Amino acid sequence: MEEHVEPALSLAVQRALGDRSYDKRKSAALEVEAAIKALHQAKDTVRIKRVIEMLAKDFAASANPNHRKGGLIGLAATTIGLMGDASAHLDDLLPPVLYLFDDPEHRVRYYACEALYNITKVARGAILPHFNQIFSGLCKLFSDVDMDVKNGASLLDRLVKDVVTESPSFDVDNFVPLLHKYIRKSNPFIRQLLVGWISVLNNEPDINMLEWLPEFLEGLMEMLGDGNRNIRNDAHSTLNMFLEALRKRSKEGEGAGEDGLDLGPMVEILVQQCSASNKLIRHTALSWQRDFIGIGRDQLRDYFAIMLGATLNCVSDPEPDIRQMAGSANQELLEAVQETGLEAAADVLRVLQENLVSSDVSTRMACLQWIHMLLGGPTDVREQLDTFLPILLDTLKDASDDVVLLDLEVLAAICSDDAEFRRVVNQVVELFGKDPRLLEARGSVIIRRFCFLLDTTSIYMSLAEVLQENDDLEFVSLLIHTLNLILLTASELQDLREILKRSFQPEVDAEDRAVFDKIFRCWSHNPIATFALCLLAQAYDLAFLLVKRFSKIEVTVGFLMQADKLVQLLESPIFVPLRLQLLETDHPQHPSLVKALYGLLMLLPQSTAFRTLGSRLKVVGGLHTHLGYHGSDNKEKKKSEVSTDNLEELLEFFDETQAAHAAARQEQMQKRAPKRSSELPGAGDNGPEM
Repeated sequence: MEEHVEPALSLAVQRALGDRSYDKRKSAALEVEAAIKALHQAKDTVRIKRVIEMLAKDFAASANPNHRKGGLIGLAATTIGLMGDASAHLDDLLPPVLYLFDDPEHRVRYYACEALYNITKVARGAILPHFNQIFSGLCKLFSDVDMDVKNGASLLDRLVKDVVTESPSFDVDNFVPLLHKYIRKSNPFIRQLLVGWISVLNNEPDINMLEWLPEFLEGLMEMLGDGNRNIRNDAHSTLNMFLEALRKRSKEGEGAGEDGLDLGPMVEILVQQCSASNKLIRHTALSWQRDFIGIGRDQLRDYFAIMLGATLNCVSDPEPDIRQMAGSANQELLEAVQETGLEAAADVLRVLQENLVSSDVSTRMACLQWIHMLLGGPTDVREQLDTFLPILLDTLKDASDDVVLLDLEVLAAICSDDAEFRRVVNQVVELFGKDPRLLEARGSVIIRRFCFLLDTTSIYMSLAEVLQENDDLEFVSLLIHTLNLILLTASELQDLREILKRSFQPEVDAEDRAVFDKIFRCWSHNPIATFALCLLAQAYDLAFLLVKRFSKIEVTVGFLMQADKLVQLLESPIFVPLRLQLLETDHPQHPSLVKALYGLLMLLPQSTAFRTLGSRLKVVGGLHTHLGYHGSDNKEKKKSEVSTDNLEELLEFFDETQAAHAAARQEQMQKRAPKRSSELPGAGDNGPEM
């Protein structure tokens, strides 16, 4: 005969647990509790397990919702009956309860929440080994559509927090991966749950959530864009709490990396969030990044490049407060790099190159400030000059004057290296040659700024050398016209003008005379500019000999326009000494000066310039009449007091240069001239064959 096995629960209790009536189920649960207490006192562990097994399989897993409700209330009653020894049976009690958090019946889900609450209230710290499963269940309950379930979940959440905070053995290391999983959820109720838990754990003295901040920083940042104001405020407060903790630790001398906290992964998160569509996220991420510059300092050298990219992106942000903060962050980052140097200068230069073509003026200005700093900073970036010099040269075409002026400062800094000086000058000339509009619009500004920032004489001497090697004679003549106007009018070139004025004095320094000779040879590509140079240098004998040669030069409209401009300049303050020298009838070069100016007058058509210069010379002629001046009286004196070395050599060079121009013009005319009929295809004495 088979041995009779007594059921775990009486049939009456089983029927009552599955009844539709809550009161009957409640009464049955009280009987289950009493039965478990009796079994517990009798230490009948086997029967206790059989009761739990019946409640889990026959009730909690039943297809009948009332049975599932009865099973849940029965499991809770079992835990209460076990009291202090409930921990030994949690492996059996919790799974069926947690499983029913996904039940399709909202009342079943509510009773499951209530059951877990009662189990937790009894078991307290014993539930911690199952914390991750319970927390996952909480996330489900918080996102439930039923308000009763949500309210029950809130009560359960508070109880679990109390249990965790009163327990010294909470395993935060095991919990953080789960936090990382849920932190990216967009459900506002789950977000509220997560922020609450992060704050609670961070307030625990035995738990250092800073160590785990990289795991959930991104999620907290994204919560700032939530549509729920409370969630935004909670996330913002939590972030401020962590940032303040980082600041405090930094002030106390605990730098990044000393206690295991690596700021690098967080920097990568912040950089990404600086490009977020939400302005509060961008503002907060940039604010954190600015603080990190001071907190991390040289520990973040490997991340300076991506931090710079994010900052430059915010410099052009549509929000004024973000732009302002980006400006401050950029300056602080620049100072940090200036102080610590760079690990990978190439990465930073690549970021600067990408942003130097930004449509935003502020961004381009910031990039140029960085390059200027790097050229004089602790990190040598001149090895990468081939990479960014073409971009700097192209920036001279920028529509913003401020950008161009700062770009010129950067180029001038490059020119501080003698090896690069000639290279920059050469490429600037090439740029003018390729873009005549740049020469017309910005040529004067560019040259004058270079002269202000660098040595004027060196600039003009280098330009003279570069232009002498240029085969485009028409362009060379045009650029010399611009350079000559700058020489005659710009205050930045006062020192060079003084050198030129000394170049024909009797005891002239050889270096000063060499300056004139080099510039004269280059200026020979432009007759009027060469003539003006001679007048400026007070080389009036050379000026007169030069103007006589103009009879052999083709007088074009451009030539006459330049001559007209020169007459206007003769009336300017630069040529006050020349005008006063017209009164010095006893000056050795006076006859040459007068004849040179008369020669210029004869070249001019009868225009305003002709009348202006003619009036000036007429006054001089009246003076000669009153004084009874005879030019032949000064011949001997002129030979003894004025340096006339190598004049013929200079004039010969001028003639050769102008001959080259004439040949080039002739060649161009031949290229543009239509072919004669005899040279056309098919043309012959007898015409085309039929």
